[in-house]
Amino acid sequence: MISSIRLATTLGGALLLAAAAVQAGDPQAGRDKAATCMGCHGVPSYMNVYPTYHVPRLGGQHPEYLEAALQAYRDGSRKHATMQAQAATLSDEDIADIAAYFATYQR
Repeated sequence: MISSIRLATTLGGALLLAAAAVQAGDPQAGRDKAATCMGCHGVPSYMNVYPTYHVPRLGGQHPEYLEAALQAYRDGSRKHATMQAQAATLSDEDIADIAAYFATYQR
């Protein structure tokens, strides 16, 4: 019984340390880095001209989703020429900061 408690405590502590090692982005730094993004994703009811589609608003999205999307654009597994070009030069830190900013952005 005591061994089970020690094991659970050790595993719980390891999980907490692992979660702490994943660094959340800085929304203030992300604000500056997202200036280009706001040209499309910050405009209410913005429609792309060709092909015609609604450009998604990113404010309030979960940062994990935004990070995964930007990483996929960066590595080419998610296709969109403009987004791939924008994400190509972003570091992991840039992506985390931009995601943190949009997660807190409300308009």
